[in-house]
Amino acid sequence: MSQLHPNLDIDQANQDLQGKSPEQIVAWALTQAKNPIITTNFRPYESAILHLVAKQRPDITVLWVDSGYNTDATYRFANKVINDLDLNVITYIPKQTAAHRDVTMNGIPGVNDEQHDKFTEQVKLEPFRRALDELQPDVWFNAIRKDQTEFRQGLDVLSLSKDGVLKVAPLFEKTDSDLDDYLLEHNLPNEFDYFDPTKVEEHRECGLHTQL
Repeated sequence: MSQLHPNLDIDQANQDLQGKSPEQIVAWALTQAKNPIITTNFRPYESAILHLVAKQRPDITVLWVDSGYNTDATYRFANKVINDLDLNVITYIPKQTAAHRDVTMNGIPGVNDEQHDKFTEQVKLEPFRRALDELQPDVWFNAIRKDQTEFRQGLDVLSLSKDGVLKVAPLFEKTDSDLDDYLLEHNLPNEFDYFDPTKVEEHRECGLHTQL
């Protein structure tokens, strides 16, 4: 329970949503929302969550925290998805340029480098917190899935951020194969040339869902 959702029993809600389709989960979550957002980093399969939510709420704010380290392919993919789905994207960027940071930190710090936490704070956590402070959402749609990391296996479709924002993961139970079918059915693009400088390894957490 939170100040933003004082009447929500999140455990009961998670139980009620068991077995529901992603479309049904989105529809339910939108009934709880006055100012919803969806977050994206335009990683593989992101067009699925963006299409899923935007077809029910076309004007929803889409938050993209652009670290400045995306591949050319990711930027092209983002442009295509934004244009094809006519998304209402608001982009937040770090306060320092990637070029300045590369000189200061001698490139992207590895996960065992003492500067890695500072790097993650600068390129991802600080701009994301700034976005939440300014946008003031009450519902946050995201694309996390149970099979992505060990940490996420202990989560559920619904959870609360530290600020009481209702986090909703409509695709939580879905696999890559499920999403391949969704993309094919709706003629949506995909892109696998993606790089997250804060994770380095595919099954590491990026920090957003452990600290926010």
